[in-house]
Amino acid sequence: MSMDITFLGTGSAYPSPARGASALLLRREGQSWLFDCGEGTQTQLMRSHLRAAKITKIFITHLHGDHFFGLPGLLCTLSLQSSPDPSRAPLDIYGPLGLRDFIWRSLELSHSQLLFPYAVHELVPTRDQCPEEEFRDFSHLDRAQAPAWGAAGRTLHLDPAQKCYLLEEDEQLVVRAFRLFHRIPSFGFVVEEKPRPGKLDVQK
Repeated sequence: MSMDITFLGTGSAYPSPARGASALLLRREGQSWLFDCGEGTQTQLMRSHLRAAKITKIFITHLHGDHFFGLPGLLCTLSLQSSPDPSRAPLDIYGPLGLRDFIWRSLELSHSQLLFPYAVHELVPTRDQCPEEEFRDFSHLDRAQAPAWGAAGRTLHLDPAQKCYLLEEDEQLVVRAFRLFHRIPSFGFVVEEKPRPGKLDVQK
């Protein structure tokens, strides 16, 4: 299995003419996974050799604007480049609690409708991930208002034994999220390749 990483943005707070806000793309097995989507990520993708249409998963570390304000625009561009396909697998989006509501309201207020399904998997933070006065409880947000085409997704809670969130697992990889301490609840993502047995000629 091959993987490679492209840094699309390493700036903080806001994009600059020479450097975009936070965004990183990991490519594996014909898929592209985007980690953070700061403002200007689309432009950075256009300047690269990468194709936005290959993105199948998006991971948002935290809800500071320089890490996710580019997301609604990217989703709309992906939709403009798509054709309706009922058999298409949903675009998986992972991030902190509140992300689903942000995406839905951004699309609703801008009268945008995506031509592909998406699923937002929200990670429920713990109160010790940020200063007590900065913690906001978004568990009250009304999921029932969201339209059916945007309502899919899981609510993920911390596994107290493993001290992490299990996001994805297949024959090759395990993807987990871990709590980080920041001014607001934040998460780090770990993509771990499973051990592979070597090819051994038993007769020799």
